[in-house]
Amino acid sequence: MKNLLLADTSPLESRRGLGQRVAYVMALVSFLCATLCLAAILFWIGELGSEHPVIASLGASLVFFVGAGVVLHVIGRANLPNLGFS
Repeated sequence: MKNLLLADTSPLESRRGLGQRVAYVMALVSFLCATLCLAAILFWIGELGSEHPVIASLGASLVFFVGAGVVLHVIGRANLPNLGFS
């Protein structure tokens, strides 16, 4: 069990491909967009009210960006084996 918890804690940057790096960067961009949506909701909710379509759309965008960010973060940080043909 101890070996399982301490197995390979070295950085994996050299083993990650371009696709994983792009996925991780897009995850960060998605989290930034989610933060901007949340800020816009908090800014306009007092003026427009909670039942306004703009607030509902920003809420849906917030959920989308958080979900996409989580998925892309997992893809970008996964420890994938060498899948190339030898």
